[in-house]
Amino acid sequence: MPQVMEFKLPDLGEGLTEAEIVRWLVAVGDVVAIDQPVVEVETAKAMVEVPCPYGGVVTARFGEEGQELPVGAPLITVAVGAAAGTEPEPEDSGSESGAPESSGSGNVLVGYGTDHSRPARRRRVRPATAEAAAPAPARAPAAVRAPAPAAAAPVSAPAAVSAGPVAVISPIVRKLARDHGVDLRALRGSGREGLILRADVEAALSAAPAAAEAAPVEAAGVRGERVPLKGLRGVVAEKLSRSRREIPDATCWVDADATELMAARTAMNAAGGPKISVLALLARICTAALARYPELNSTVDLAAGEIVLLPAVNLGFAAQTERGLMVPVVRDAQGRSAEALSAEFARLTELARAGKLAPSDLTGGTFTLNNYGVFGVDGSTPIINHPEAAMLGVGRIIPKPWVHGGELAVRQVVQLSLTFDHRVCDGGTAGGFLRYVADCVESPAVLLRGL
Repeated sequence: MPQVMEFKLPDLGEGLTEAEIVRWLVAVGDVVAIDQPVVEVETAKAMVEVPCPYGGVVTARFGEEGQELPVGAPLITVAVGAAAGTEPEPEDSGSESGAPESSGSGNVLVGYGTDHSRPARRRRVRPATAEAAAPAPARAPAAVRAPAPAAAAPVSAPAAVSAGPVAVISPIVRKLARDHGVDLRALRGSGREGLILRADVEAALSAAPAAAEAAPVEAAGVRGERVPLKGLRGVVAEKLSRSRREIPDATCWVDADATELMAARTAMNAAGGPKISVLALLARICTAALARYPELNSTVDLAAGEIVLLPAVNLGFAAQTERGLMVPVVRDAQGRSAEALSAEFARLTELARAGKLAPSDLTGGTFTLNNYGVFGVDGSTPIINHPEAAMLGVGRIIPKPWVHGGELAVRQVVQLSLTFDHRVCDGGTAGGFLRYVADCVESPAVLLRGL
């Protein structure tokens, strides 16, 4: 007889405790192979496909697209050893469905498994019994953000709303619908094979603005639109709040003449080969400065009452994406050239904007380089990325009057700011670090002395 195996949402690592179902990749009655991705989920850090360690026939799915599930909650059940459209055979007799005889691979973590390829087309079979094929009771989709009145009883979804998977792929479309309270199941997609496009969501908003906008609520005398503090925004809020609670930070800043640095970059790029970004040059200066002032590449162990000086510089940098501001991490930045840093910055930024960063790409940083000049501002006093000890901020590089060679001239000027944990060092160390960075910006030849 076939054995029904329950596959639960696995631990996705990096302290993540929940994930939102983005898209089901299989339906009840489908035949799945061992380690075939069955669902796409979005965590607070990345979007990943979850492979199932069992091969057989899907008998039930748990959770709707847009619903959040905690780690350990059931995802699907699989009848291992069930044949397609026939009575179940004993487990050792094989399966006409082509599913492997093994009950599972044992690989339940994202990124592991023997075969992550997806079948060219899905095969649909009729489960052996109606009872085994019965799906879990449908739950109200979480995409509807407008809350019901407190006294109202729960109501079921309209009959016209489809109970199957939502035909939408783009996370931008999902976010747009979620932010404006649009139920994607009620839309008819204009894309290929009924795919819901951004234009479909925008058309729904134009046709029924009153229903599309999130309803204002009144609680404790406060009126206004409520936006859930969850996902990436929730993680950022918690981390920044913890930084403010635990870290006694201070900030120092200095203006620097970046004319020579910009000229050096122009000369490097004119020589041919991959282009080198300004961010990469600043990162290279940072790693050299951290070698001189290692206290700023550290963390505080409160339990032990110790400062831990870290051997490698895992450099975080800010990247603006549709999901918000993210901080990918370049591992072992101290051993990379400016050219290698440029390539890694470009690779991680592209993954961040596509929503394909792995959780490991967003953790483990030891120092952050924040180029807020891309937003057109000169300075800032950022909050340290806990549990790091410091962050270097870089403003926009613009022409300004500057005394150069004893005369007033127009030079390319940038403001540099360093926010640091006052527990790991005093102002003398922080000032020395920032002054060295400024000296390298004003005269890149200074950097050559340490190479």
